[in-house]
Amino acid sequence: MLPITTDRLILRPFTEADLPEFYAIQADLEVNRFLPWFAPKTEAEALIMLQERYLAPAAGYQLAVCLRSTNKAVGYIGVDADESHDLGYGMRRDAWGHGYMTEAAAALIAALPVADYPYLTATHDVQNPRSGAVMQRLGMQYQYTYLEQWQPKDIPVHFRLYLLNRDGDSARKYLKYWSKYPYHLVEKGLH
Repeated sequence: MLPITTDRLILRPFTEADLPEFYAIQADLEVNRFLPWFAPKTEAEALIMLQERYLAPAAGYQLAVCLRSTNKAVGYIGVDADESHDLGYGMRRDAWGHGYMTEAAAALIAALPVADYPYLTATHDVQNPRSGAVMQRLGMQYQYTYLEQWQPKDIPVHFRLYLLNRDGDSARKYLKYWSKYPYHLVEKGLH
């Protein structure tokens, strides 16, 4: 399955050689604003993050999103193998607005075996509607919004949860966060 290529991108496993690009993505405070971890302050901190999150063996897929023209990472994308099948991604700021993440996510989703990933979930902070627009372009359907005291940043965040049923089960709902967090609602106009 790997690498996955598109007209403009290569999705491949990270290597330690990707550290400069990885650090640039993670250390940008505007990019990090919506990420579930603190920005690394040094390349050494970024290397630890890269090793723990992207180089260590793990279930699912955690991939570098690279431009085909350079094979340099401009972002990352992943799908967890746990019951959430959570799709997550991030991208360098100068790569925003070019459709790269939608292209990368569509290619990864197409490569995932439906038997192992019958559905995918994804969440975005309501203050980050561009991430939600990616989910919508992928055909994901809005389910609900919930309030979480987000860790490790320890800030309250309203998340919108999206679901993509890949196996034809249009009745499926993913209610884990609805059940876990007492504040939740279905916003009108997002279906």
